[in-house]
Order: sequence, then C-alpha cells, then structure tokens
Amino acid sequence: MKKTLSLLILLLITFGNAQKLQNIQSGETLRYRIHYGLLNAGTASLTTLKTTYRGQPHFYVKGVGKTTGAVRAFFKVEDTYESFINYNTGLPSFYVRNVKEGTYTQHFETVFNHGNQTLLLTDKEKKTTQSLKSVAGIQDMLSAFYHLRAMDDSELKVGSVKKVNIWIDDEMFPFQLKVIGTQNVKTKFGWINSLVIVPQVISGRVFKDKEGVTLWVSNDKNHIPIAIKAELAVGSLKADIDSYASVKFPLNFSK
Repeated sequence: MKKTLSLLILLLITFGNAQKLQNIQSGETLRYRIHYGLLNAGTASLTTLKTTYRGQPHFYVKGVGKTTGAVRAFFKVEDTYESFINYNTGLPSFYVRNVKEGTYTQHFETVFNHGNQTLLLTDKEKKTTQSLKSVAGIQDMLSAFYHLRAMDDSELKVGSVKKVNIWIDDEMFPFQLKVIGTQNVKTKFGWINSLVIVPQVISGRVFKDKEGVTLWVSNDKNHIPIAIKAELAVGSLKADIDSYASVKFPLNFSK
C-alpha cells in the first residue's frame, strides 16, 4: 500500500504542445484529498505561475504531496516537484524532484537540452552531476501533466492512445494514456462529466500495469484531474478534487 500511495500522489501532482498552453492560467491552484478506505491518507496540490527562465517565457509549476493523519504515523511522505516549462515549446527546461518517503530520500535536479537531446542530471545528496542522452519531446513528471491538458478534444476521443516519454528521477519511462470512455463523476461541488483515462507504463521496473490506476479528467477545455483511483490487494486508494482557483474556463458542475 505504501508504494501505491506514493504513486498516487506522484500521478496527481505530475499528470503541451506549446501553442496550446493558453488554456492554462497563471495563478491556477488545484488541491486534492487522498483517501484509503475511510481514512484521510494525504493531500496533493499543484500551483502554476507565469514567469521567465533564461530569458524565455515559462510556466513555473510546483507540486506538493504529503500523507496526513493516521497514515502519516506509519508512512510519512513529503514530496516536492518543481518544473519550468517553456511556454513556446511546451517542453521542460528545468526539473526538481525532492522526495522524503519514510526513511527514503532523494533530491534530483535535471536541466534539459532539447536541441541536442541531452540532459544534465545532478544528484544533490551525492553531489554528482552527469550528462545523459535523451529523446525528442521528453517530458518530466509535471510537464507531462500539461501535455495531457493541452490536447485538443479531437486528440482525446474515446479509444485514443497517447504515448509520451517521461523523465521521472534518473530514468526515462515510456508511458501511454488510453481514453476508455466518459463518465459523470460525483465531487463535493456536484457532478461533472469526465474523460476516463488509464495510464500505463510500456516498460520499466517501477510501475506495473496491474496497479489498476484510473484517472478522471474534466471533459472540457481545462482537462483537469477530477479524481484518481488505484486498486489494491485490500481496498483502494482514491483522490478527489478538494479545491480549485484561477481555472481559466468554467467547470460545469451540476447538482
């Protein structure tokens, strides 16, 4: 359950084509409540600000995930992710993954060079830096979230499958996102029509298709995550949108 909770927080704070980033508004804040059965297991938040990085317009995105209450007593998680996403290309320029999960800690910083498809990875704990080969169009865990949100409705039709290479910490994983249908989802704000998306890793050691993760994304121009569920051997973890601010387009909740 510990591994899946960490994965759930990571997917929430981490899930465009640049010319379409206009559907994201500076100052947007999304917050989620994570449950394990009847327990409040944790929270996750995602904030976005327009800024300048190395003389180019960027979005600065910060994601924070942590366990709370009884779950925190036996598994303390405090994860922070940061990304500078080029507003004109939709690709990440600089990415930070700083996690504390139980006794495990990790602090990586990645500088992307999309021109020659390389990246510079710094391990802040080991104080080492290395240059690694990359691939065209690589996303980090936060910029991949905007890659999904920036897609046109025509790109997210039921049955469509989108593939994206995601840099997670010190390794790249090829993901695919499959839209399997639409569904009305109940939230604290009312019901909202959502796309049902199943994220899967094509290969790799960390994630497994059998995790049984399902993501519900608002079926509108915002494409914001409304809920996410991970099936476990015993019970399930579920996260629901708890608050939102400065979302560019109205969210059409109904009672």
